[in-house]
Amino acid sequence: MSLTQKRWLLLAAACFICFAAGSIYAWSVFAGPMAEHLSAVSGTTLTGADLAIVFAVANGIGPIPMILGGAVTDRFGPRMVIVTGGLLIGTGMFASGFVQSLPMLVVSYGLVFGLGLGLTYGCVINNILKFFPDHRGMVGGLTTAVYGGCSVVLPPIAEAVNSAFGVTTSFKLFGIVFGAIILAGSFLSVKCPQGFVPEGMAEKSQAASVASVDMDWRQMVKTPLFWAMLALLLSGAVSGMMILSQAAGIARSQVGLSGASAAACVSLLALANVTGRLLAGTGSDRFGRLSVLASALLIQIGSLCALMVASEISVAPFYAGLVGIGLSFGAFMGVFPGFTADSFGTSHNAVNYGIMFCGFSAAGLIGPQIMRLMREAGQSYAACYCAALMVAAAGLLCILLCRSSARKATQKSRKTSNSC
Repeated sequence: MSLTQKRWLLLAAACFICFAAGSIYAWSVFAGPMAEHLSAVSGTTLTGADLAIVFAVANGIGPIPMILGGAVTDRFGPRMVIVTGGLLIGTGMFASGFVQSLPMLVVSYGLVFGLGLGLTYGCVINNILKFFPDHRGMVGGLTTAVYGGCSVVLPPIAEAVNSAFGVTTSFKLFGIVFGAIILAGSFLSVKCPQGFVPEGMAEKSQAASVASVDMDWRQMVKTPLFWAMLALLLSGAVSGMMILSQAAGIARSQVGLSGASAAACVSLLALANVTGRLLAGTGSDRFGRLSVLASALLIQIGSLCALMVASEISVAPFYAGLVGIGLSFGAFMGVFPGFTADSFGTSHNAVNYGIMFCGFSAAGLIGPQIMRLMREAGQSYAACYCAALMVAAAGLLCILLCRSSARKATQKSRKTSNSC
């Protein structure tokens, strides 16, 4: 089997690994029962909201292992990094089944699982992109969609396991299962040969797919394009992180939905997020990365306007707004892996994307904080959406800056080539 054929098997393995890593999206199912368990064993009353620090640590720590693991991946290949990440994910979840206090859970799930997540996610996606210079958007969209798809598939399964066996046993079982899936997938992960071009790829497509530059992170951060892209990712992700983190509560408070209907809103948002990743990633191969991201920002702005007018007597705009926010947020997650590789080359993309991912992590801190602080100050949900809209509008300016920076970089590269 040629490498051109084998790469599809490698893509399937990458998708299984991403699904297992995406188990973090089932955290909300574990949080409530785990809070009850810790309350019982420690004698201190805890709620699911008190455990939010665990989820924040697991997500926030991601760029660090992505960058460190990326350096190893770019030089030696993905297998050792994925094995380490799988062991940390499995161990972190398994150990969480034995904890007796919140600090212990922060260590086992927040730190150990979070380190494994960053290693695995960054390594798998950036390695598989190198095998598909002709379909970077599609592959980035598919792998991130499978990662996000765990938020749709896993929660009802986890809920059933929690009810049948208890949350501590659930942590142990899922730790074993997901750790095993990642370890199995690691044996089907190989390093992409330098300069790999799939068989049958047209010469024109080959030329278009090979980056005119191949920068390491030091060179990348000196370019105006990097900073414009980082600001664009931040701008595009803020509203998604603001609403994803509090969707059920917003649904109950703003439009008066029941608990079951609010939970359904979370599932709807998750499904739209997954769909956006796949559609935007694939579409960006045909229509261009920036064109798709600009469309996503316009959808996001329209969706925030819909959310502003939603109320208990006008619920339809709320559902429409949720779908639009999910699609837009998913678009940024699906497009940016390939966008980063296009802009700065693939040789150092694991490290480069890890640094670029800091924009997403910053959005994960800023988005929820905007809503929390504004609500505590007595502001309405409409005011919060207006603040997010201004951030999204700034993203349109970032689109223009990215186009300008990319055009200047191309002109500079052509002048350099002609002088040689």
